[in-house]
Amino acid sequence: MSKPTVDDYIQQGIYGKKEINPDEKRKFLGTFRERVIIALTKSQVRKKKVYSEVISAIKENPKAKLYLNGNMKYSYLSKYIKVASKHGNAYTMATNKEYDSDIGLVLAHGYAIDKEDIYIGEEKPIIPTTIKPKTYKKQKRKGPKALIKKIFGR
Repeated sequence: MSKPTVDDYIQQGIYGKKEINPDEKRKFLGTFRERVIIALTKSQVRKKKVYSEVISAIKENPKAKLYLNGNMKYSYLSKYIKVASKHGNAYTMATNKEYDSDIGLVLAHGYAIDKEDIYIGEEKPIIPTTIKPKTYKKQKRKGPKALIKKIFGR
């Protein structure tokens, strides 16, 4: 590896330090995809329940770090912070003002694990087939005569 030249220092000063896969790091809240154990989207994090898959992943991986999307309200994230604190996992809030990821939570190691399926699937809602659609009655249109009768009581 050669020594950095003056041009390299100037480029670094203008554009910042060179990073590997910066888009991937922005998407996964500051870590690489290959390190991720489990990930939730923002809409999944906003739900009231804490996913049992996340709790079990936190229990099974005490050295893993929990990355939370700092662009979300704290009230949505607090339940996961409590779970991580309870089991001794470190956590961090990742806030990027230039890029807002659709990922709300990531549990990841500091090394590559290359897990194939990191996303938790949504449960399919059960659609009842016995419910009848509402029917609306058409209201009769009343003309000006009905309005005059209503006002003057004739």
